[in-house]
Amino acid sequence: MTKSVNVRELILGILLEVTERDVYSHLIIRNVLDKYQYLDKQERAFLTRVSEGTIENTILLDYIINQFSKVKVNKMKPVIRNILRMSVYQLKFMDGVPDSAVCNEAVKLATKKGFHNLKGFVNGVLRNITRNLDKIAYPSEENEKSEYLSIMYSMPKWIVDKWLEEYEYFEVKKMLEGFFNKNNVTIRCNLSKISPEELKEILEKENIKVEASKYLNYAFEISGYNRINLIEAFQKGFFQIQDISSMLVIEAAQIKEHDYVIDVCAAPGGKSLHAADKLNGTGFVQARDLTEAKIALIQENIGRTGFQNIEAKQFDATVYDDTAKEKADVLIADLPCSGLGVLGKKTDIKYKMTPQKQNDLVKLQREILQIVKDYVKPGGILIYSTCTINKEENLDNVEWFINNFEFELEDFTNQLSLPLQIESVKEGYLQLLPGLFDTDGFFIAKLRKAK
Repeated sequence: MTKSVNVRELILGILLEVTERDVYSHLIIRNVLDKYQYLDKQERAFLTRVSEGTIENTILLDYIINQFSKVKVNKMKPVIRNILRMSVYQLKFMDGVPDSAVCNEAVKLATKKGFHNLKGFVNGVLRNITRNLDKIAYPSEENEKSEYLSIMYSMPKWIVDKWLEEYEYFEVKKMLEGFFNKNNVTIRCNLSKISPEELKEILEKENIKVEASKYLNYAFEISGYNRINLIEAFQKGFFQIQDISSMLVIEAAQIKEHDYVIDVCAAPGGKSLHAADKLNGTGFVQARDLTEAKIALIQENIGRTGFQNIEAKQFDATVYDDTAKEKADVLIADLPCSGLGVLGKKTDIKYKMTPQKQNDLVKLQREILQIVKDYVKPGGILIYSTCTINKEENLDNVEWFINNFEFELEDFTNQLSLPLQIESVKEGYLQLLPGLFDTDGFFIAKLRKAK
């Protein structure tokens, strides 16, 4: 590996930022990769896999370590427990790394970080795990379903218990498995700029692998590139990085040319830009969000894609704006949520979320909905969406909303491709579950305001 930097030391730094300083993993990993751009492709892949894999599997790794250490993980020094976690991840999941190398590098790293007195402890625990990894007894799937799912898929038990109350066991297991399936990056073709066929041809000329989506004819999964911002078609604004589930929000909205669209929590702007694309140079989209940083992110994407019928505006969605009253033909309310549907991309969210935080989010969602409903014209559309799979934040909120305000759920079956035309869509909502659909976990409800 590169002489000027120890990649395992970088990984340890990432883990400490995430576990001790509450930094989001996807942000710190991206920052480290940007800082050390000279790392070769193999080193970048190793750093990403071990960092993400260790975070994603923390509960399982701690369970294993605790079988072989008298000092339990939560009592260890942060540096030591994270060295052990990243090492056990390599031992269990990475056959290409020799066990002896994993143990030796862990000892070296502990010493380098000032824990010379604990190098024997680190070595002893890892050597013992190496010899006995295949003999570990895990909770029984038959008799201890909740504990089994929690340990084997590293999901906090309170979340597993909640999902087991709301979904069938096989659905919960499929979801948990789905979070571990690393899908390729999904992109949306800007149809007002280029056709899907032309975009595919351009990308393939850059030796990028392009696979068509089974849900939308203008969406692709891409792989085999180094950095997205170096792709010429991206620089020209021919496509936007966006998950299928997010694209379906705009499909459900059925935006027409000349519509006025307000997106109240828009960053990084994927749905707003999709709406602008649907308008085909007509109408207008106002993309709102709370902070200057989020607005800057939206503006950056607007500038790259070159759309003229969209603006980014800093605004707090919990504050009523009289100038927006009954102005929107379509209002997009993709609101702050627990994020438990996107754990495949943001793995550490599951450790940061608590029942109290989730309850607070439900209150915030309702607070925002009560305000932004007034921005919808009589007969207009409000799309409520979240990137989670918890009922309280989704269907419960929708039922509360239609019971208190003059909105009705509306069938949007005709806006979706055949694999997505499930029974609930006729009733006006769609709950996407990872593992059961090839998307993030996502909720979409289409609501029409009374005339």
